[in-house]
Amino acid sequence: MQTTTFEASGSPSATVDMLCDRIDETDRAIHAFVAESETSAARRERLRRELRSIHERWPVAASRPPLFGVPVAVKDIVRVDGLPTRGGSALPPEVFEGSQAGAVDRLRNAGALIAGKTVTAEFAMTAPGPTRNPRAHDHTPGGSSSGSAAAVAASMVPLAIGTQTVGSMIRPAAYCGVVGFKPTARRIPVDGVIANAPTLDTIGVFAATTAAAAIAAAVLCDGWQPVRDAEVKRTVLGVPDGPYLEQAGTEARAAFEAQVAALSNAGFPVHRVPMFADLAHDAEDLHTVNRYEAAQSHAAWFPRYGALYRQQSVATVRQGQAISREQYERGLRRREAFRTSLAQTTDEADVDVWISPAATGPAPNGLASTGSSVMCLPWSYAGWPSLSIPAGRAGNGLPLGLQCVSVAGSDERLLDWSQAIEALFGPADC
Repeated sequence: MQTTTFEASGSPSATVDMLCDRIDETDRAIHAFVAESETSAARRERLRRELRSIHERWPVAASRPPLFGVPVAVKDIVRVDGLPTRGGSALPPEVFEGSQAGAVDRLRNAGALIAGKTVTAEFAMTAPGPTRNPRAHDHTPGGSSSGSAAAVAASMVPLAIGTQTVGSMIRPAAYCGVVGFKPTARRIPVDGVIANAPTLDTIGVFAATTAAAAIAAAVLCDGWQPVRDAEVKRTVLGVPDGPYLEQAGTEARAAFEAQVAALSNAGFPVHRVPMFADLAHDAEDLHTVNRYEAAQSHAAWFPRYGALYRQQSVATVRQGQAISREQYERGLRRREAFRTSLAQTTDEADVDVWISPAATGPAPNGLASTGSSVMCLPWSYAGWPSLSIPAGRAGNGLPLGLQCVSVAGSDERLLDWSQAIEALFGPADC
């Protein structure tokens, strides 16, 4: 996973045995994979069969696609043919049956091997699953894409699929010490995915490096255009000073300022810009849109299966039901105004990449909560692409992440720009 290319080596049987042995051994403690999806023996047989099929489809090495034989874990709100989808819930899987997600089609057409389904917070909301942080088992891995981040961090798979509505990829990537890439909203199709808030829901990837994430992004994202022209000037970094940055904890803020100093000393121009003066109102508007759409997404299921929902999910749906259509539409209008203002500020400040702490601090102790998503909030609200890069450790030894964000549609350049930033802090030690 530390390289910029993927390749399956050895015979299909030996490759599958190595993969499954690693998952069987490691996941006893981590619980990243959905245990009830299939038994270990069934997984092993399925993967042998699928990998043989991949080899038969692309027998000539020179013509093999970019993800040939690469094991990929998929968050359990994304439909995969042959595996049940439960959304981290107690609802019968038949409720979620349907066509395989388009993103999984793209993975398989690029040669990927679907290693299994990974644990999600219930319905990708806030009720956590059983996954533990591979760096410290008594700490949260973050959520809602907990299993996908942990599976990569524990080296069970080199690549995993997650989703983000507010902070469901960037935060677990930071907590687990891996790269998490959330592209521009809708850059990856979300058909075949259990919806949380369709306006905000975005599929993304976890990997060990930005280069590896870029390979997967090129397969998954619509209209991907590789960056070919060399940048004449240094990437200009922006620091969003004010109420937003003040949400970070003392340790995360101190680490971030040290990261900013290191980037500046390395020659990156850094512009500090007062921003997000109305952060509290922005958060309220995002939650209005999120909660209203979540209630709509569950309108057919909740009346029938509400007794099976966990307490946190019930609260989310109930809050959404209490929001009027007028309040929701006002939230959407305010979101468009926010997006316009953010783009204008970025242009006027001549910023290429905004940087901030990826989370308010290292992974909190305990598994009852998945942590705060506030550091992701404005960027997710805008639908802009974001990336978490491992950047140092907290005093307790747990990873910290540096968040990099750019304007909508600039996914290719964000990943290209961020490789130079990543190089300054060293590769993830996965």
